[in-house]
Amino acid sequence: MSLTEHLLDPELKEISDRKSSFTLSDEVMLQARKDYKPMGLGDPEGLNVAREEIFISVDDAPEVRCLLYVPLKDNKALRPGYLHMHGGGYIFGAPEDADANNLKICAEVGAVVLSVDYRLAPEHPVPAPLDDCYAALAWFHSNATDLKVNSKHIGIGGESAGGGMAAALALKARDRGEYAICHQHLTYPMLDDRTGDFANPGDPLVGEFVWTRSSNQYAWNAYLGDSVRRAPYVPARADSLEGLPNTWLHTVTLDLFRDENIIYARRLMAAGVPTELVVSAGGCHGFQGIVDAGITRRYRRDFMEALSRGLRAYCL
Repeated sequence: MSLTEHLLDPELKEISDRKSSFTLSDEVMLQARKDYKPMGLGDPEGLNVAREEIFISVDDAPEVRCLLYVPLKDNKALRPGYLHMHGGGYIFGAPEDADANNLKICAEVGAVVLSVDYRLAPEHPVPAPLDDCYAALAWFHSNATDLKVNSKHIGIGGESAGGGMAAALALKARDRGEYAICHQHLTYPMLDDRTGDFANPGDPLVGEFVWTRSSNQYAWNAYLGDSVRRAPYVPARADSLEGLPNTWLHTVTLDLFRDENIIYARRLMAAGVPTELVVSAGGCHGFQGIVDAGITRRYRRDFMEALSRGLRAYCL
């Protein structure tokens, strides 16, 4: 008998119906990668957008594959930029998974979008994935003029592990002081390696659907490897959140990350970072997959409106 099914938004019942009891392991991960089928790419021309696969390299860093989205509308004014990191627990995923949303961001917000195909764990544990994202941020700034992007209006964001990667990137960029970030846009970000371990089981009413405690611990262990568990790779372990960019953070009441997300948002506020926290009732991890649900429609509306505001905030 499901512990929390009665708390799930009725429009998300499909997620409950297909709930799996698998335990993530090396074997399961490799099989899931083998079975992975990239989502079909959308039609950029229909949205007046140009999409291009590019490979970037900064200094001696390895080439990083990205998808670049540029509005085709002729606009004399400089545009904002948005650096996106995909989800997948640091062990799965590709930029193609977020193609539909990134096309809409480019078309509706008018931003140039760069989505990073960062290296995945466990083959590439820290620092490699964050290094890839930092290289992409550097490339974005270095090519801002050619892209007609205002380098004072470049934001970052992502969902789940992508949101955690964005939070880590914001910390690294703050500490390095090389590249400005005006905004971080985080959807149920994966921030704390302690969530779901034996010492931190948390609220039993979260983490039943899609992303569980055991999956979370497997993924964090794969991502961190033998490294010391510290910031920026684990954003929740940062000693200070002062000086981070203004933040929009969306989470849902049944997500395993709910409490770590709320704590992080409160810490941002206490550090003087302009922060908007949205907690949607009845949602679980991956709820956006039910595209016609009311919670998804509200999320998409809030997402776009907040991103448009955030990308137009000025970086000092």
